[in-house]
Formats: sequence, structure tokens, C-alpha cells
Amino acid sequence: MTDMTTTTATSTVLEASGVTMRFGGLTAVRSVDLTVNSGEIVGLIGPNGAGKTTFFNCLTGLYVPTEGKVSYKGKVLPPKPHLVTSAGIARTFQNIRLFANMTVLENVLVGRHTRTKEGLWSALLRGPGFRKAETASRERAMELLEFIGLAHKADHLSRNLPYGEQRKLEIARALASEPGLLLLDEPTAGMNPQETRATEELVFAIRDMGIAVLVIEHDMRFIFNLCDRVAVLVQGEKLIEGTSEVVQADERVIAAYLGEPFEGAPGDAEAAEVEAAEAHAEAAEAEAAEAADSTSETSTTGTTSTTGTKGDAQ
Repeated sequence: MTDMTTTTATSTVLEASGVTMRFGGLTAVRSVDLTVNSGEIVGLIGPNGAGKTTFFNCLTGLYVPTEGKVSYKGKVLPPKPHLVTSAGIARTFQNIRLFANMTVLENVLVGRHTRTKEGLWSALLRGPGFRKAETASRERAMELLEFIGLAHKADHLSRNLPYGEQRKLEIARALASEPGLLLLDEPTAGMNPQETRATEELVFAIRDMGIAVLVIEHDMRFIFNLCDRVAVLVQGEKLIEGTSEVVQADERVIAAYLGEPFEGAPGDAEAAEVEAAEAHAEAAEAEAAEAADSTSETSTTGTTSTTGTKGDAQ
């Protein structure tokens, strides 16, 4: 396998400034500032309904922030997911979104499309340029599968993988776009302790490749072992940010997770409204993603040399 480790000088990769997201009259995220530097793993935690996924969606172009801006390496990101991916930010989702009827290798190849320059006519004519690009993409995809430990299952259908391996495959697909920043939305959800530990080691290895990581997670042991810094959201507002030791010792964080009110904390009704708004927005996003995935999968069968198989987004 090619050595995938790179060395980069420390610099600001992501800068979110004053990000606010409103759904009608409800504010789900309020004036959140966050930076992620190169070579850094940053955690984002908070109780249910805290606005974590909404904030992630603002960072990746799925939502257009009502206020504030998001910059990647000093450039303001356009509010379009494919342009955000092209800029250098990749993400996974809380609910796995693989192409169930595509092979493991084909799923990773889908992630390569933002880094290939071959157009429609090149794919249809299958000239030398297309064949060279296809070979390079397959080689890179296999490197990534070897990196996550799934090279031996390259020809398996993704739907037949165990849950933990599906999570790893989704990470490999995100890495296929050659990101400088990887956003992980609850990567250990539903995992057993052994799978969680393997995911922790995988994230460290990704960081060692020179890729910054921002991760949402409910498993506090995982997040505090993993992250250089942790930010806490409570009902859409950043409560505190600091090292794991500082965050764990903060009485407001303890109170938020125990469900105890602290001075200035929003009430239960506000928390329920935020959670309902997020759920409604995520349902609409999932419907749009299914339609987009269906279209993407149909067009991808030509570039991955597959015929007669149409996958469904899982």
C-alpha cells in the first residue's frame, strides 16, 4: 500500500463565525463560533436537540445559515453540498447512506467523482483518458479499502457487510474525495466496545494522514479519549469549549447532561421545539438525498463499468 501519511504545518482549516440557523421563528443554532486546525481532532457534544446535526448541515452546505459564515482554508464556502465537497470537506451521516446494491469498491468509487476530470463524452467513448482515470481511481479506492481493512471484501455488496464495517465503508467513501477536513456524525452509534475502539484507532490514523477531523458523538468516553478540543452545544448555543479535562469539570456541562437547569438555560419546551424542527428538517433532507442518490447511482454505473445493477441508498 502506498504511504498515505502526510505532514502539514498547523493552520486554520475550518472557521465558522456567528452561525445561526432558524426554522421559521425557531432558532435551532444561535451565533456559534468554531475553528478546526490542521492536524486536530475536535469534538462537538450536547444533549438531544442541542443543534449539533443542524450545525453540521450548515457547515456542509445542506442548510444555508440564516446568519454567519463558514470558511474553509480562508475561503467562504458556497452553500451547495457538492461544492463544499469539491472544496475539501467530506462527511458521514448519523444514518448510514451507502448504495446497498453496489459493491464495496463501487461505493468508494462514487466518492472519487469530485476528483476526476473526465466528462460525459469521455465516459461514453471510453477513450485512453477515461481508461487511465478509471484505473487510477480504482487503485486509490483499493488503497483506501486496505487502509480501513476491507480490501478483501471489495467485491461484496455493501448491504451484506456487518454494521461496523458499513460504518467504516462510509468513512472510506468520504476519504475518497481527498478531503482536508472530515466531519463524522456519530461514527460509533450502535457499535460494541471493540468496534468503538477500532473506530477510535481509525480516526487517529486519519488525523495522522494530515486530515483534520470534526466529530459529533454521544459516547463521552470515546469523545474525551479522542479529541484535542471539545465544544458543547446546549439548545443551539455553545456553552463551553476547551480540553477534555476542562469540559468534563464544568458544572454547566454536568447539569446539561443530567437534565438539571442552570442559570440562563432554555426550558424543556424550547428544547423539544428544537428537536422537532431538526427531525422535520432531517426528514426533508433524507427525501431529497434519496432522490439525488438514485440519480447519482444510475449515472455512476457507467463510470464504474457495471451494468444491469441499480442500487438504492441505504
